[in-house]
Amino acid sequence: MSNITDFLKDYRVIVLVVLLIGSLASISLYGVPQGLDLKGGSLVQIHLEHPVDTTTMSTVTTVLDKRLNVFGVSDIKVRASGDQDVIVEIAGVQPDQVAKLIGTPGKFEVKIDNKTVYSGSDITSVKTYQITGTNWEVPLTVTLDAAKKFATAAKGKAGENVSFYLDNQFVTSAEIGEDIANGVPSTDIVVRGGNSTKDAAINEAKNLHAVLQSGSLPVQVNIAGIQGISADLGDQFRTGALMAGVLALIVVAIIVFVRYKRPILVLPIVFTSIAELIIILGVISISHSVELDLAAIAGIIAAIGTGVDDQIIITDEVLKRGKVSKRRRTGLNLKIKGAFFIIYASAATLIAAMIPLFYVGITRGLTGIGLLSNFAITTILGVLIGIFVTRPVYAKFMEKFVVKDE
Repeated sequence: MSNITDFLKDYRVIVLVVLLIGSLASISLYGVPQGLDLKGGSLVQIHLEHPVDTTTMSTVTTVLDKRLNVFGVSDIKVRASGDQDVIVEIAGVQPDQVAKLIGTPGKFEVKIDNKTVYSGSDITSVKTYQITGTNWEVPLTVTLDAAKKFATAAKGKAGENVSFYLDNQFVTSAEIGEDIANGVPSTDIVVRGGNSTKDAAINEAKNLHAVLQSGSLPVQVNIAGIQGISADLGDQFRTGALMAGVLALIVVAIIVFVRYKRPILVLPIVFTSIAELIIILGVISISHSVELDLAAIAGIIAAIGTGVDDQIIITDEVLKRGKVSKRRRTGLNLKIKGAFFIIYASAATLIAAMIPLFYVGITRGLTGIGLLSNFAITTILGVLIGIFVTRPVYAKFMEKFVVKDE
C-alpha cells in the first residue's frame, strides 16, 4: 500500500495526471482540428503564369487567404509550393464552391462607353453585400480622384449604362443617375445584380464581395488541379485509423506478455501508450499546431511505437537485476539512467531525422515529400512527450511494483 501511495505522490506521476486531465478537457471543449483526410474538403493547386520572387508570392498567398476568409471559408491553409505554384487546402468545403473564387486574378474594372474609368485599385472599402429576393448589391467606396474621373466620364449621359467587369468578364451594368450625369462626383458606389435563384444570387454576391475586399492578384493564375475528398471517405479514414490503433495496442500487449510472461507489465505499457495518444491530441487541440490527417496519425503511431521500444529497454534493464537489496538499489538506479541515456540518444536521432522532413514539408507545401510535414510534427511531439512525461512514470512504476527487495 505504501508503494502505491509513494508512486501516486511522485511529481512525475502528478505531471502525467494533470496533463491527461488537461488534454481530455481541451479535446472535449475545443475538439481536435481535422484535415482533409478525415473532414473532407478540397485540395487545389494553383499555377502562376510565370515564376515570381518571394515578395510577389507572399502577396499572392495573402490575397488568396484573405479572399477565402472574406468569403466565409474557415479552416484553410494557403502556402507556396516553389516559385510558381500555390497549394490551397480547404477542409469541409467541396471544390465547386471555391474553384472560381481562388482561380481568378480579381481584376475589377468599371467602364463607360467601353473605356475604363476606375479599377479595383481605386476602391478604399467594401461594405457587406445585401440580398433582396433574387437580387443583390455590393456597396463600396472609391477614392475622390476616381469619383471625379467617373463623374467626368458620365457627365451628360443620364440613363446610359455603366458596366462592371471582373477579369474581363461582364458582371452587371447599371444606369447612370441624374446626379452623376450632372458632373457631381460621389465616392459611394453600389454594384447591383441578380440571378435566377436566391442561393445563386447570394453566391454571386459573396464571390464579388470577397474578390473586391481582398484585392487583385499581381499575376495571372489558373487552377492546375483539384482534388476533392468527401466527408464519407473521411469517415472511412477515421474508422480505419481507429481500428489500426486498437489492433496495434492488442499486438503490443501480446508481444509484451509473450516476451516477459508477466501480466503486470502489460497494463502499464498499454496505459502509457494510450496516455501518450491523449496528451498528443490534447496539445494539438489546444495549440492547433497541426491538423489531424493520415500523415499526422502515422506520426502518432510511429511515436507510440518508439515509446514501446523505450519501455522494453527500461524493462530489460530493470529485470536484469532480479531482486535488489538496499545496497544494490543504487546500481539499479544507474542501470535505469543508462537505459534513459540510450532512450535520449535514440530520441535525438529521430528528431534530427524529422527536422529536415518538416522543413521540406513547409517549403514545398503539399506536393511530394511535403505531404509528410504533419508526420514529422506529430512524431517529434510524441517523442518529446514520451521521454519527458510517460517514460519516467513507467520507470518509476518498474521501481515500485516490479523490482522486489531482498
